[in-house]
Amino acid sequence: MADVKFQRPISPHLSIYRLSPTMVMSIMHRITGAALYFGSLLLALWLLAVSGSVSQFDFANAFFGSWFGQFILLGYTWTLLHHMLGGIRHLIWDTGAGFEPKERQLLAVGTLAGSLALTVLVWAFAYLLKG
Repeated sequence: MADVKFQRPISPHLSIYRLSPTMVMSIMHRITGAALYFGSLLLALWLLAVSGSVSQFDFANAFFGSWFGQFILLGYTWTLLHHMLGGIRHLIWDTGAGFEPKERQLLAVGTLAGSLALTVLVWAFAYLLKG
């Protein structure tokens, strides 16, 4: 029998593709989804503090009122809104729309810009309500 070597096809990998906004938003959607688990844990801890004693509630409010807590809440707000808009982007794709290259790029950039703008709006509104 002849000694024949077959060339196996090589699966595409990241070094073949040029990084695009759609790829970045896909990666960010996965990262924000994982980050929401940790943010939801903080929300659950705050709810436990609310149902607990006054000292636990005061401690939780002091933590979330500090600059570090505010930074975490800002990140959680952006993560939540970014993941939501990424889900809407996927919902649009589920309808069969938005698959042209320019449409994909517009949706990806819109997801990022929209999440940043909505985060600023939510925090501005919260500070207006706070007084």
